Amino acid sequence: MTITTLGPARIDSPMAGLLDSRRTSEHYVDENDRVLLDDTLAGLSSRGVPADQLPGMEPCGPRRKIFFDPAKTRAAIVTCGGLCPGLNDVIAGLTRTLTYHYRVRRVVGIRNGYQGFVPRYGHDVVDLTPESTRDIATDGGTVLGTSRGPQDPDEIVDCLERLHINVLFVIGGDGSMRGAMRIAETVAARGLYIAVVGIPKTIDNDIPHIDQSFGFQTAFSHASDAIRAARVEATSTANGIGLVKLMGRHSGFIACYAALARSGADVVLIPEVPFALDGEGGLLAHLRRRVSERGHAVVVVAEGAGQDLIAGHDEERDASGNARLGDIGPYLRRRIADHFADAGVETSIRYIDPSYAIRSVPANPYDSVYCVRLSQAAVHAAMSGRTGMVVGRYRRRFVHVPMAAAVSRRNMVDPHGDLWMAVLESTGQPVTFA
Repeated sequence: MTITTLGPARIDSPMAGLLDSRRTSEHYVDENDRVLLDDTLAGLSSRGVPADQLPGMEPCGPRRKIFFDPAKTRAAIVTCGGLCPGLNDVIAGLTRTLTYHYRVRRVVGIRNGYQGFVPRYGHDVVDLTPESTRDIATDGGTVLGTSRGPQDPDEIVDCLERLHINVLFVIGGDGSMRGAMRIAETVAARGLYIAVVGIPKTIDNDIPHIDQSFGFQTAFSHASDAIRAARVEATSTANGIGLVKLMGRHSGFIACYAALARSGADVVLIPEVPFALDGEGGLLAHLRRRVSERGHAVVVVAEGAGQDLIAGHDEERDASGNARLGDIGPYLRRRIADHFADAGVETSIRYIDPSYAIRSVPANPYDSVYCVRLSQAAVHAAMSGRTGMVVGRYRRRFVHVPMAAAVSRRNMVDPHGDLWMAVLESTGQPVTFA
């Protein structure tokens, strides 16, 4: 969990005066303190080391000394990968903090993701100011544009040198952070002093060492509206079934939280928990019993669930290197319809897939505040000379996380954890469909 720095920080921070009387408390962690990885006595005891050697993370926040001279600093912001609520909030927050608190005189936005650095695409940069970004948070998407897929890190660093950029902020997901790591490595190999700091973005909430990624609260809130609509449709017809497919390639957090928010789901299916369709203990028989008992049923499925059931789906990869998933929604719809028809039970199935509508909406107030605080933390880290890291919140504390740790694995729903237990209690579904 060690964070790389560009060198010693020797410049007095313009925010130093705010820090003189502050010390670690339940609301604040001093820059010289650490946020422990473990939060249980058993976890701490298992380490078998003295207290000052327990593993922990650097806290976010302004430092008393900074590495970059604000008057001579130029910053760049780039958004990469798929859309997510809150992107514009982060862009605006970065711009305001750089300009108002550090008096950085030029902030530029790179258009259309990593493509914007590469000359052959012909994308210009855009100057960002507090005035030009004042109202962008009212819209979804990103005002800078985005793209998927890797680009040559040498070409990207060439562009950073041409633009005289000292600080690069990358807003993106797993693939984008891997790209940012390669940029930081290229910067280091050339002996340059350019900080590369990430604000991790994933609507699936699957980044490790981070409690929640920005946009997640907005996403599951809107997803819960789709569950409500499915339930209304299902209860309005005889033996009605509502089927909702939500985002979640490898992690079922959106499906779980959205189902808990509405408590109208009878079944939740996620990638972390395999399920069988056929047999008396399978999903289809359970649905038929539920419809017989209640007159309707609602099924919520994450897009990555049940991939082992879909034969012959493409194994191709998208521009970001992600395997293309089989479409579980239509497959389930067909299998449910066939099962009820074979049983001689007339039914109607209402299928809802709100994925693109969810990820394109503006952030809700909670996520907007979270985005602003993440952007402020990212600026403080970059100006102090930290690089190759991302900012996030861990156990309610804002912390620095090395990029390598942030992409080391996926955060997933624990089938033995309290979240999945809460879902089982809410839906009444069995522990397994087998």
